[in-house]
Amino acid sequence: MIGNERHSLPGVIGGDLLRKGKIPVLLLIAVLVSAVLVVTTTHKTRLLTAQREQLVLERDALDIEWRNLILEENALGDHSRVERIATEKLQLQHVDPSQENIVVQK
Repeated sequence: MIGNERHSLPGVIGGDLLRKGKIPVLLLIAVLVSAVLVVTTTHKTRLLTAQREQLVLERDALDIEWRNLILEENALGDHSRVERIATEKLQLQHVDPSQENIVVQK
């Protein structure tokens, strides 16, 4: 008799898929794996982009600081400027070597 057997619906569907629908199941698995990989790659790309932007901002800040330090070094290291300030503001004069006194501390 045909009516005496009981089959579960998931079992019937699974059996049909394994017997007749191997290609669609493989394609479904491939699509799911591809989707997970796309999400993972997108997340990593966003993290790396944010990190790159942070590094670019840090590089720009360091570049500005370096340029300011070069300008300061040039301004402070200008010998004519140092000599002018020494003579005008501090009233310093060049000392004749015959007038130099050397102090030795013991």
